[in-house]
Amino acid sequence: MQTEETQQSCQTCQKQFVPKFRFQLAQTAHGTAYFCSQKCRGPEIAAPAHRHDVTCDACAKSFTLAFAFQTAEFAEGRKFFCSEACRHTAMTRVKPVSSKPARVIAVLNQKGGTGKTTTAINVAAGLAEAANKRVLLVDLDAQGNVGISLGIKGPKTIYHVLSQGADPVECAVPVRNNLDVLTSDYTLAAAEVELARKDRRAHALAMRFGQLTQYDYVILDCAPSLSLLNQNALTYAAEVLVPVSCDYLSLVGVKQVLRTLQYVNEILMHPVKICGVLPTFFDVRAKISTDAVQNLRQYFKERTLPPVRINTKLKEAPSFKKTVFEHAPESHGARDYARVVEWVANLSQVEQTTSADLPTVTVPAPAAAEAVEVRG
Repeated sequence: MQTEETQQSCQTCQKQFVPKFRFQLAQTAHGTAYFCSQKCRGPEIAAPAHRHDVTCDACAKSFTLAFAFQTAEFAEGRKFFCSEACRHTAMTRVKPVSSKPARVIAVLNQKGGTGKTTTAINVAAGLAEAANKRVLLVDLDAQGNVGISLGIKGPKTIYHVLSQGADPVECAVPVRNNLDVLTSDYTLAAAEVELARKDRRAHALAMRFGQLTQYDYVILDCAPSLSLLNQNALTYAAEVLVPVSCDYLSLVGVKQVLRTLQYVNEILMHPVKICGVLPTFFDVRAKISTDAVQNLRQYFKERTLPPVRINTKLKEAPSFKKTVFEHAPESHGARDYARVVEWVANLSQVEQTTSADLPTVTVPAPAAAEAVEVRG
């Protein structure tokens, strides 16, 4: 329950809200100003009071502040950039090196339409912003929806890493404070063909990335298929987050995931664990949604996360090239994914489900059909 003390008034629209992200705060000559959304923050940045000569923090050039991209909030305070090139330079300066390798999580479900990309983007953004962690988001889908959703196109993609041996850190594009993205496009299909001809083809991703210490988390957005690239993702990742849409076919998709995990554990000899199972597209009015969540909880128990509700703002965010936290921080979608971020950040690896614990799942059939047994 939010207390009255945590409520703040938006400087632009006067709406009462609880600040959760850095962009919602700005230090002014009169104290701290609060903004409920990026839309409300925009006029403050471009206001006449702020249109004055400042010094670029990258090249020391004096310029007149006029656009939103020319300012950014860092832990040490606000910085100014005269051009996008200078902003990019500042964001790609030497990253702090952690004392331990990144925690690698694959967002995977071989069934399409379960919200994998939405989950990968918002979990990565939430860990970077709310949890203040260094995050690398990797798009392993040739459709390139991560880059499309965030409005970016890197000069090099995951294809260059897999096929040409490029450094994944150097190929990543900084898109937010603490968040870098390694994009994908149609060339990834060619990379998969090339991988099929090589030895240890299921381990290419792990060999290219190694143990990254520049990041706290590496989030892999996997394609909805049983592919060689997904096998690579699972032999690199230590954990899997499984988005499951709340419909009758959802547990059928879980069946495929469990079989793939067992294959990776037993045949490829890589211990990958279930971080959590995330019900998505949850409709509070539909009994089938409630039944789907109950069945997931029955078999995955505490590994079943609170569901993500159907939310228009989640669908809108990619069209604005924003995460749901930026587009609508007070929406149901933002609140639901904030819970997922907190879950992931607080989950210790020793608590995760191992391959020996993978359940045997019975899919509940529609009224006129027989039950279908699904074994992991």
